[in-house]
Amino acid sequence: FQVKRIHVKSGAALSLQSHKCRSEHWIIVEGIAKVTIDDEVKMVSEGESVYIALGAIHRLENPGKKPLVVIEVQIGSYLGEDDITRYQDDYLRCV
Repeated sequence: FQVKRIHVKSGAALSLQSHKCRSEHWIIVEGIAKVTIDDEVKMVSEGESVYIALGAIHRLENPGKKPLVVIEVQIGSYLGEDDITRYQDDYLRCV
């Protein structure tokens, strides 16, 4: 497993992506998150969490005015950044 603390600026979004080797559990520490998992989009508030299954196409966005802080727990056989398949990315990192 690997644990990360992620900060997302107001109005920003991370890549629409999936992983072949890991699942993720996101815990919202501060702010409100807009979470996309496959075809489902939901709002997740401080103190709530979501599970992203292995292979699910997902995205994390901050629709609020405050910074979003998330603890991400990655679980899987391989946790390298090259496991990410990006479908859409505001930072032009699509592969």
